[in-house]
Amino acid sequence: MDSTSASESSSPEAASGRRRSSPESLREWLARRGEPAYRFEQIATWLYGRGAETFESMSNLPRELRAALASEFEPPGLRAVKVSRGRDGTRKLLFRLEDGRVVESVIIPDPPRLTLCISSQVGCAMGCGFCATARLGLLRNLSAGEIVAQVVGAKAHFTPEERLTNIVFMGMGEPLHNFDAVVEAIGVLTAPWGCGISSRRITVSTVGLVPQMQRLIHDTSVQLAVSLTAPTDEQRGALVPVNRKYPIEVLLAACRALPIPQRRRITFEYVLLAGVNDRAEDARRLVRLLHGIRCKVNLIPFNPFPGSGFERPSDETVEGFRRQLDEAHVHCTVRHSRGRDVAAACGQLAGEGAVPGADRSDGSDRSVGSDG
Repeated sequence: MDSTSASESSSPEAASGRRRSSPESLREWLARRGEPAYRFEQIATWLYGRGAETFESMSNLPRELRAALASEFEPPGLRAVKVSRGRDGTRKLLFRLEDGRVVESVIIPDPPRLTLCISSQVGCAMGCGFCATARLGLLRNLSAGEIVAQVVGAKAHFTPEERLTNIVFMGMGEPLHNFDAVVEAIGVLTAPWGCGISSRRITVSTVGLVPQMQRLIHDTSVQLAVSLTAPTDEQRGALVPVNRKYPIEVLLAACRALPIPQRRRITFEYVLLAGVNDRAEDARRLVRLLHGIRCKVNLIPFNPFPGSGFERPSDETVEGFRRQLDEAHVHCTVRHSRGRDVAAACGQLAGEGAVPGADRSDGSDRSVGSDG
């Protein structure tokens, strides 16, 4: 289904004439009305903590205030216009924004954990060759409200037994290229009146924007993941263009200097590309690079998408690479891709039908509309 089809072109928010509620807009509106300060936390707890879908359901608010809120605002959650369900239980949600742009989020069940992968931008400016989102270029940043709205909207697609345990900023976009909105969203996600997620259970992934990495660690307590993906500047520069501005030596020097709490580690993500960065010599170079950094390595076998020009390495190659790191006492895990059959795995998100040359009508995408 084309994400810009006429049947989905208009959003209920635009049709209603009401604003999408956000913490900032609610605070300002309540202050203008002269409401007591505690009203904000009451309303926010209903919206973000309890996932209230209507203002009328907020039973501890005066009736007149509930009616005024309902006439002014829409609840913060986005509505998925398409849900793609993978064989492994993964659910990819296509959210349409008020301007008609779309972003994707992914629900990843792995009991007892339930992880939600969210987007920070529509498209991405980083240009990484192994990522489908990069093919779009950067269309625009998401607001803090739109980032949080993915979390609120996703909860409608949890089963009754599921409870959100982890959030990863690993969807569409480079989170640190939209720094202020991401940090503001983290504040809502971790607030007692917000989603109430522990900062230790939120991971922000970056290609290595060094100044913003330093600010993130200073301003928040979230986990940091750095997409390293190659052990030499020649290799990484061809795969990750930002390496030309922040080469490996600069990036790793910054990582060594970050004031990471004693019981935490930096995660280095390494996308394995067949014949490109998956050789034994690449593993040996990676071991030398990471010496002295309190870290773990997350190996990610490449998830193909149309026109990428890369291939996924064999399971034997992946295991051999992992074993080399393990034998060198580098803590290492292999990310077992979830949702590959619905293009929901790492590096495959691009908005439905937005990748040039993509054809996802091969029968593997078992999708339902938002009402199904």
